[in-house]
Order: sequence, then C-alpha cells, then structure tokens
Amino acid sequence: MAERTALAGARVVLPSGIVESGVVTVADGRIVSAGPDAADAAGAGGGDRVDLAGHWVVPGFVDLHVHGGGGASFSSGTAEESLRAIATHRRHGTTTMLASTVTGDLDELARQAHALSELVEQGELAGVHFEGPFISPHRCGAHEPTLLRDPDPADVRKLVDAARGTAKMMTLAPELPGGLDSVRLLVEAGVIAAVGHTDSTYDATRDAIEAGASVATHLFNAMPSLLHRAPGPVAALLEDERITVELINDGTHLHPATLELAFHRAGAGRVAFITDAMGAAGMEDGVFPLGPMKVEVKDGVARISDGPTAGSIAGSTLTLDQVFRRAVTIDGLSVEQTVRALSATPARVLGLSDRVGSIEPGKDADLVVLDEHFALVGVMRRGAWAVRPTTG
Repeated sequence: MAERTALAGARVVLPSGIVESGVVTVADGRIVSAGPDAADAAGAGGGDRVDLAGHWVVPGFVDLHVHGGGGASFSSGTAEESLRAIATHRRHGTTTMLASTVTGDLDELARQAHALSELVEQGELAGVHFEGPFISPHRCGAHEPTLLRDPDPADVRKLVDAARGTAKMMTLAPELPGGLDSVRLLVEAGVIAAVGHTDSTYDATRDAIEAGASVATHLFNAMPSLLHRAPGPVAALLEDERITVELINDGTHLHPATLELAFHRAGAGRVAFITDAMGAAGMEDGVFPLGPMKVEVKDGVARISDGPTAGSIAGSTLTLDQVFRRAVTIDGLSVEQTVRALSATPARVLGLSDRVGSIEPGKDADLVVLDEHFALVGVMRRGAWAVRPTTG
C-alpha cells in the first residue's frame, strides 16, 4: 500500500457542501477519501498526518487565462521562463493552467506554441490558449495593433497544428472576415472558440455562439459596453447558457457592481475567475515585457507604457489566491460559489472534470489550504507539497 497523507481537522469543501472537521486522505498522487470520518486517517497506514484545525481545504485552482508570472512570460517560448511562471502561480494555488500567448508574428506564435506543447506533454500545463492575433483593432487593448490580422481559417489552422494537439482555446473577434468559419474550424478541431477583444454586435455574437463559440474572454473588458438599445456582445454572452464567462476580479478591471451583475446572472456554474496575469504577477512594481509590448506596473496595476495603446490596462498582476480572498471577503460570495468559479467550472470547460476541479476520491490530489482569513498557507499538486503548511 502506498504511504498515505491525511489532511485532518479542516473545513473541507466537497461538491456536496462543507464538511466541518473533515479529513482528506491522499496516496500515490490521488485522493483516496474525503469526508467527516477520520477513521481512514494516515495513522492507519503509518503515513503523514497534517493537523489543519481552523483551516480550509479547497480544490486546486484552475486558470484558463494566464500569460506569465514571477518575471517570466509564456510568450518567451523558452522552457526556463515558462517553468518559472508555472512555479509562481503554483505557489499561489493554481495547480492547473493554460499558457496564454499574446499577439505576435504568426511564425513566432507557431514557434511559441510548439515549445509550450512540450510542457503540456510533460504535464506542467493543461494546454495552450492563443489570445490574438485574430482580434479587433478597435478593441486590441494590450496587443500590438500592427500585428493584428483577420482570422483566415488557414492561419488559424497553422497555429492549431503548431501546438501539436495541445491547443485548448483561441480568442478571436467573430465579426472579422473569416471569423465564423474559424469558429467552426476550432470546434471541429476540438479547440474552445472564445469571443474576446471584439467589436461585435449582439446579433453577430449570437451568430458566433450558434457556430460553436463557448467562452467569453474576460467579459466586459475589450468589448463594447452594455447599452440600452445596443446590448452588444455582453448581453449575448451573459444570457446564453452555453457560454462560460471569464471574469478578472481584481477591483481594477471590473467595478464590484459589474462583477456582481455578471456573477449572479451567469451563476457559479458559468463563471470562471481568471488572472489574465502577465510576468509581473508575484513581483514588485517595475517594467516588464508582454509579447512585443512594454508594460509598466505601478501600485500593482499593469499598463502599456508607450506606443498607440499607451495607458491601456495590460492584463493583471493577480494570483488566484488573491481572487479567492477578494471574492469571499469583499464581494460577499460564498466559499462554495468561489470554489466552483475557481476550480470546478474552469475544469469543466477544459474537459478535465474527471481529474481536477473538486475534492473527490480518484481525482488528482490537487489541494489548497487556506487559513481562517482565507490567506493561502499550503498547496499540494498530485500529492506533493508545492507549499507545505507550517501549522499542525
């Protein structure tokens, strides 16, 4: 029998609800049991018992949209930088993540995708997310305008092929020439088509959804506002049960009232909290690259520092443990709602619910330990501690 580890005495958030003074038993990288009965604690197998009284144990976080962290960027196309970004977010509770690229030359993006695919194959990443270059020049945000292009299906196919089966999602503006055909191509290839950085109308967005689009890239940001006679993409994406909406909950990208509107319209089952983090995540203020762009971070807010899009918000410096704490302590969401939006819903989007996203026997032992104030104190990934709790 493999040596067991028991995380005991904590409030454990299961799909069925919160278990007070629960125990999660782990062996061989998987969850063996989870519930209120401590009879199966590690002592029975001579393993390790970690006393977590007064703490929370929640599923590892799943991030659909992250560009980098720890001073490193996935757009570098190097394993060294990518692993540094992964390690940074893992220490903050993200045990599953997509690597998001930034608009660039098509050949360069293909090279990045090929390099990232190796980390997917090694189990470090869950897949590749292409954000750009097939986005609207009117809503490009922190993407280099001169490198944008229409979503020609042949170009879309080139990037998907370069990822060697690891492309999981692509953000595009469906109103551009070739947009709907590209959405259909992505769906047929098993890649999530996400609507974002778009100047689309309500009707055009509806057409994209009917073509197979299923995710809204950072809803509200880089798209037309919701207006009374021109509801635009926001209304179309919020109202359709087939769409999962990404939300950046840092207090900068979205006003709390806007977040509340979206969350309670879509519900935790259709909201995926993301970081959209760039290389500055986990770092002090300074200047950082974001693809070909230069970004300056002041007071934790990242903005393009020069060029025609100077001043535009350039992703975030978030980590998902910060998102969790804000959601519960500031936004007033329940722990169960927050867990679902940070873990179960994005895991479902990625088709990984059989492995991650909730605390259930047989799933990967991806766990996050929080103290009574919802500050992160421990992270376990596949049964190994990335951050071992100092308590107990």
